[in-house]
Amino acid sequence: MGQLTILQIREIYYPILVSVGVPANLMTIVILFRGNCGLSKCIAVYMVNMASADLLVLIINVMMYYIFSYHFPFSFLSHTPVCKFILYMTVVTLDLSVWFTVSFTFDRFIIICSQKFKTKYCTQRTAALVITLTYILILIKNILVFFAYESEQIINKLWWGCRANLAFFSSPLGAVSFWFHAIWRLWLPFTVIVLFNSLTVRHVLMASRARRGLRGHNTENRNDSEMESRRKSIILLFTISGSFILLWLTANVSFLTTRLTNTTYYRGDRTTPSYIATETGAIIKLLNSCTNTCIYATTQRKFREELKKVLNSPWTLIKRLFKSKAKPV
Repeated sequence: MGQLTILQIREIYYPILVSVGVPANLMTIVILFRGNCGLSKCIAVYMVNMASADLLVLIINVMMYYIFSYHFPFSFLSHTPVCKFILYMTVVTLDLSVWFTVSFTFDRFIIICSQKFKTKYCTQRTAALVITLTYILILIKNILVFFAYESEQIINKLWWGCRANLAFFSSPLGAVSFWFHAIWRLWLPFTVIVLFNSLTVRHVLMASRARRGLRGHNTENRNDSEMESRRKSIILLFTISGSFILLWLTANVSFLTTRLTNTTYYRGDRTTPSYIATETGAIIKLLNSCTNTCIYATTQRKFREELKKVLNSPWTLIKRLFKSKAKPV
């Protein structure tokens, strides 16, 4: 029953996720590229790349792997070299999505908590450098994925399918690679995000108390522009990082429990609680790839205005075409 329910949910959930998430991320990228949201160029770089990583997750992980490869098992995507590349890219795109969120969190921590260092670090050039280095490191780090899978069968002298290479995973290199990957993807990002958010909260509380003490009972300037700017940055930071933590929490917990109990679910019994928990974690964490657009629209007024313009632009174009045709020659 559990297996049937999970498979039915996947059949409905993944196409809906793609149909909603892909246009949402494309609109986010277009809006941020236009630069009319009142955001600094530094933060815009991180947000554009976060949206780009989420778009890649939806295209490669959800569309190509979970939908096309699953429903068309003997298509071009099932050739072993192509299959290995898709598996490699599924790992890369998830890593990019995770670590761009971490980079964004650290950038917000610096800009809120370090007035001296932010002028040097929080620049468009530094943001572009951080993003580029993240791309390079993640692409190199996941090269071992190509050795972690092997061909399932040979048909007409062609290699088909991908399955876990047991020789690799049972080797010391495979074991170290597996746990390094788990720490890099799951627990290190969680720790870093929680740490920097905690330090940010502590700094903001201390700064607010000191500021209230300096201002005393002066009521002439209640609208403190600096505190208002910080408040907006904190809301954006906490909604993005909080959403990330909540949506990845199930996947992290299920991974930890299955590994501690030496439970394997890959190509195993799909009715076991470990398989159901793992698939549920995957379903929930992939939702993170289309939540940031909602967060931007909720927390950023100018982003909402630009989003309305993008959504209304087709209708505006149609109205102009009708008006131009209606005019007498």
